[in-house]
Amino acid sequence: MAPEPPVLPSPWATEARVALMEDARTFARDVVLPIADRLDPQKGEMPRELIDQMASKGWFGLTIPAEHGGMGLGVFEYCLVSEELSRAWLSVGSILARGQGLGTQTIDDERRRALLARSARGEWIGSISLSEPTAGSDLAGVQTRAVRDGDHWVLTGTKRWAGFAQGADFIEVLARVRDPNDGEPRSAGLEPFLVVKERGSFPEGITAKVIDKIGYHGFLTFELALDAVRVPENDRLTGLYGDGGSDADSGGFASVQRGLNIARVHTAARAVGVARAAVEDAQAYLQEREQFGRAIGDFQALRFALADMAAEVAQARAFWRQAAHLLDQGEPAESETAMVKLLATEMAVKVTNQAMQLHGGNGYTTERRVERYWRDARLTTIFEGTSEIQRRIISDRMLPRP
Repeated sequence: MAPEPPVLPSPWATEARVALMEDARTFARDVVLPIADRLDPQKGEMPRELIDQMASKGWFGLTIPAEHGGMGLGVFEYCLVSEELSRAWLSVGSILARGQGLGTQTIDDERRRALLARSARGEWIGSISLSEPTAGSDLAGVQTRAVRDGDHWVLTGTKRWAGFAQGADFIEVLARVRDPNDGEPRSAGLEPFLVVKERGSFPEGITAKVIDKIGYHGFLTFELALDAVRVPENDRLTGLYGDGGSDADSGGFASVQRGLNIARVHTAARAVGVARAAVEDAQAYLQEREQFGRAIGDFQALRFALADMAAEVAQARAFWRQAAHLLDQGEPAESETAMVKLLATEMAVKVTNQAMQLHGGNGYTTERRVERYWRDARLTTIFEGTSEIQRRIISDRMLPRP
């Protein structure tokens, strides 16, 4: 019996959503999965042709308004496509986040509109550079400096975990324009800047070192040393996701935090995609592998393990859909996005680990995809805010601090 992929049930199903999901599912199975099987063992990068194919479908503009050339859809549809793509290769589900209007919120309205149109076409794909060697979960601790010099800003510092930075059209850099004043939060004075670059190279003043990851292959991730990188004032951003203020001392960091709520639901959907892949592969393997004269799927202990895995994936999927809906309704949903990120990613680690166990010794080889799912799932509990950070967000909204 072949694994059956999930359907989109009421109240979420619409004809357009079902068609979008099925298109993404077919693309993931027929196009992405063979590329992942070939390149992931080599720690290879996804080919530009694959990105261009995704761009031709309009997926980099899923959440960009139609007036700017996008599809004009919501977080729900964005995550719907991302789950399907991540079922084949996590990094392909992730690359979508580097469109969606990222790197378009410049202070010049005409430039902003032009960049939104490029982003919708998949011609303006970026890298987000927020973290530093000493500032990961604590983004308020960012020390990269941006100093005003006439009509430019000069950026100096070290950034870490800049994924897809070499292949990108731009790098968004979070930098400090001033130190906080007495009584202000530590995040005061942090602003995002747009470093425009050519694909396949780095601009003057940036030295890049590849970080050797154990998973999440498909694009390279870098540590960047910025030495007096010049950014025009027009490339100072008013907000990563379009709703920050224009004051260089107020809007930037808050916009980063708002964008992270979307990113957390997106991460939950990606984690569900990876975990679903593990369940489907385990289901097939339990029918294929024979021991003691019969398929191992006949043994109750293994059947029950698979049932638990499937139930946990379905639970997390239902939760990300609910959280995405809340965001599309304009709710901040800070607790819900933290909760779904926490539960879905921890679930993905548990489920992929159990899938390896069900594969026995064969799971601990590169001959089966399950080891890829296990490696990729492990990262989801770390990026876009660790599980510990999600627990802090949730508990801080439940219990007042002294």
